Amino acid sequence: MYFYGTFPEDFTWGVSSSAYQIEGGWDADGKGPSIWDNFTHVPGNVNNNGTGDIACDSYNRVEEDIYMLRALGAKNYRFSLSWPRIFPTGRNNSINSHGVAYYNRLIDGLIANNITPIVTLYHWDLPQALQDIGGWESNELIDLFNSFADFCFQTFGDRVKFWITINEPNIIAWMGYGNGLFPPNVKEPGSAPYRVAHILLKAHARVYHTYDDKYRTSQGGVIALCPFISWAEPKTLSDPRDIEAADSYLQFLVGWFTHPIFKNGDYPEVMKWKVGNRSELQNLPSSRLPVFTAEEREYIRGTADVFCFNTYSTKIVKYSTTPLTPFSYEYDQEVSLTFDSSWPSSALPAHRPVAWGLRRLLNWIKEEYRNPPIYISENGVGEKAKSDVDDNARIFYYKTYIDEALKAYKVDGVNLKGYNAWSLMDNFEWVDGYDPRFGLHQIDFDNPNRPRTPKRSAVYYAEIIRNNGIPLPKEDEFLYGEFPENFLWSAHLGQIFPHSLKNRQ
Repeated sequence: MYFYGTFPEDFTWGVSSSAYQIEGGWDADGKGPSIWDNFTHVPGNVNNNGTGDIACDSYNRVEEDIYMLRALGAKNYRFSLSWPRIFPTGRNNSINSHGVAYYNRLIDGLIANNITPIVTLYHWDLPQALQDIGGWESNELIDLFNSFADFCFQTFGDRVKFWITINEPNIIAWMGYGNGLFPPNVKEPGSAPYRVAHILLKAHARVYHTYDDKYRTSQGGVIALCPFISWAEPKTLSDPRDIEAADSYLQFLVGWFTHPIFKNGDYPEVMKWKVGNRSELQNLPSSRLPVFTAEEREYIRGTADVFCFNTYSTKIVKYSTTPLTPFSYEYDQEVSLTFDSSWPSSALPAHRPVAWGLRRLLNWIKEEYRNPPIYISENGVGEKAKSDVDDNARIFYYKTYIDEALKAYKVDGVNLKGYNAWSLMDNFEWVDGYDPRFGLHQIDFDNPNRPRTPKRSAVYYAEIIRNNGIPLPKEDEFLYGEFPENFLWSAHLGQIFPHSLKNRQ
C-alpha cells in the first residue's frame, strides 16, 4: 500500500557523488595519477573507452554544482576527496595546495549555503604510486591511509562533521581482487578478497581511532564506513535452507565488514565456519579467511558512530551446493542468486528496482545491529537513454523507494536519519562508462561546457525534500468537524427504501 507521512524534523536529505566520477581535471594543477586514471587510459577497459579525464568537469565548476544543490534544497551533499589530488604520490611529503584549495572552495560554498558536507575519504581512486607498492594487499596502506585521513581531519574538520572512511569496501575487495573487473584487476577469487578486506578493516579502524583520539573532542563529528548492500529475499520462505542461504548471503556481503564493527570485532560465524570448513576440504593448511588477534578484535569493534550503506536492488537467494574448486568467495557462500522477471529492468542488469526490498533491508539492519542510527548514503536508478529529462521511471523509483523507507521509519520503528539520492548528476559509471545515467541532472558530455539540465526527477525530489517526505495531499485529507446546531438532517425515503415504496404503490 502507498503510505503517507513525513520524516523527523532533523532528517537529512541529500545527493551523492564521488571524485573520480565527476571531477575531471585528471592531471590538472599537480594532481597525481590514480589507479582509475591508468586503468581507463587503456583502450578496451571501459565501455566505449570512456574515461574520467574530464567527466562533469566539477573541478572547474564548483559554483555550478552548488547552484544545483541549492535549487534542490538539499540539506547535505556527499562527495569524496581524491587522495592523489591532495597527496599526488599518496604520501604527506607531497601536498598539492591546488587540490586542497579546490576542496576548501567546495566546502566553504556548501557551508555558506547551509548544506552539510558529508565527506568520503576513499572512493576507489587510489594513488598509482601506492598501488605500485602493493596497494590494499600491503599492510603499509594502513599507515598511509591514516596519514591521509589525519591531514584531511586537520585541514577540513573544522567545517566537516560527517566522515565516511571507505566507500563500499566489499565491492573493492571483490571487484578489485576477486573477479578483477575493477583496478587493480587481481583475479584471485578464493583468497585475495579476504586478505584485502582484512587490511581495509584495519585501515578503517585505524582512521576511526585517529579521529577519536585527536579530533572528536574539538570537532565533534561522526565517522563511519559505507558498505554496498542488496536485500536478499529467500526463494522459498517455507524452506529453512533458503532462509539460511539468504542470511549467509547478507553475512558474506555486508556482515563481512559490519559484524566486526557493530558486533564483536570479528567476522560472522557463518563466514568463519563455511570458509574454514571448505578450506579444510580443499586440503589447505589453514582457513582462507584471515584471523584477527584478540587485540585487533577489541580495536575494530565499535569503530562506527552510525550505519551508512548504499543500496539499489534485491536478489532472490536459494541454497545451493557449490563446487570446491576453483576456490572462490562466491562459492564459499553456498547460494545461488536469481531475480524475478517481473521486476522492471534498468541500465544495469544487477540493479532492478525492487522497492519493497529496501524496507526489509532496513528492518534486517535494525534487528541485526540493535537499531543503530541509519543513513542511506546512495540510492537511485540508471537509465540508458542519452537524454532522459522526462525520467518518469526514475521518479517512480524514488517515489516507491522513499515510501518504503518511510514505512520502515514510521511503522517499523527503524532509526533512519538520512537519505541520499545517487546522483546529483549524470557521471562516469566506472567500467560502464557514460551509458548508465543516474543523475537528477542531465549532463551534455558532448559539450565542452558540460551544461547541467534538471530532469523531472530533480523537481520531484526537491518537492520531497521541501515536504520532508510524502505528506497526504490536502484534498485527500479526511476532515473532522461539526455542523451548526440548527442544521437539519433528513432522509429521502425513496432513495433509502425504493423497493418497499414501489410495492406499496
